[in-house]
Amino acid sequence: MSTPSSASTPARRHDIDALRVLAFALVILYHVAMYYVADWHWHLKSPHAAEWLQAPMRALNLWRMDLVFLVSGLAFGLVRRGQTVPGLIRLRSLRLLLPLAFGMAVVVPYQAYAQGVANGLVAPGFSAFLLRYHPGSHWPAGAFDGWEVGMTWNHLWYLAYLWAYTLVLALLLPLAESAPGRRLRAAFTGLRGGALLVLPVLPLALYSVLLWPHSPPTHDLIHDGWLHAVYFTVFVYGYWIGLDAGLWAELVRLRWRTLGLALGLLVLYLTLLALAQQHGMRWARLPLRVLADGYLWTALLAILGWAHHRLNRPWRWLPWANASVYPWYVLHQTVIIVLVVWLAPARLGPVVEPVVLVVGTVALCGGMTAGVQRVGGLRPLFGLARTMRA
Repeated sequence: MSTPSSASTPARRHDIDALRVLAFALVILYHVAMYYVADWHWHLKSPHAAEWLQAPMRALNLWRMDLVFLVSGLAFGLVRRGQTVPGLIRLRSLRLLLPLAFGMAVVVPYQAYAQGVANGLVAPGFSAFLLRYHPGSHWPAGAFDGWEVGMTWNHLWYLAYLWAYTLVLALLLPLAESAPGRRLRAAFTGLRGGALLVLPVLPLALYSVLLWPHSPPTHDLIHDGWLHAVYFTVFVYGYWIGLDAGLWAELVRLRWRTLGLALGLLVLYLTLLALAQQHGMRWARLPLRVLADGYLWTALLAILGWAHHRLNRPWRWLPWANASVYPWYVLHQTVIIVLVVWLAPARLGPVVEPVVLVVGTVALCGGMTAGVQRVGGLRPLFGLARTMRA
């Protein structure tokens, strides 16, 4: 990802590259932790589930995927340069839909199988399971996430959502790049100080008031109105932010303020949430949701500001990480579940097991990604160009 440092010389924006890598690394660690956090639904759950994990996991959960979609919006703006709208749609469709289809057919099924066996609703035998695993097949209710359809995309839902947002924004580009569209973008990138802290969060708060009570998250693409509104908005914010030097400078200037404000809002949110749960204050759910929107936006501003301040340099690990992040994302959750099934009989305990699980996930994802990168026919199935760049 690059930005012009002069009229003719492009300079690499290492902070945006690093943000993308770190955002997806956080997703991987989050999914490892989902196996251990108590009372939160996931495909498999550890006998060592811990309630103390709920607070840090909630602190991440309120912005982790919003960061991923914001960074994806940044990437959309960079990929847009030099592309026609049809060319952009064709390029992004190939990069997103091919790994999604491959992942659903080959990578994800073991997740559904392991969950079904753990729930006692699918008979052991992965080969027999695969013969029945297709759209329209019938499973016992609650066998695995997606049983109603017959198959699932599990963690790969992000690819479907990103493709939908990419398609919508690409079709809106003539409007976005018109004179009114450029004025709207300039108004956003011209926000400074308190206006930058407050105004962009207002649409998010409005979605919470109007949509959130009636549209809980589903990740099924069709019945997910509130999440679509939020994720598409931050996706557009990323597109608007782009490489605007003035806005990035303001993000750096505000980095301490946004960090302190985000931490303060988080402490306030967690405190009020605990009180509301303790006293059964259901009326507090909507105010807490709006408070979470404020925390979400200030956290994103702090992350962007600190990333630009600290990460915009040519890290030695960054080229490798950039080339590896997409295959790691496609593979990681299935790897986690394979390791969970394999490690469970060993009963390693609540300290050793998570360490082995993280190390094993890193090792297996790294090894398989290295293999994928060397095989031209496999690379597009994992979102990579068919040939490696020199």
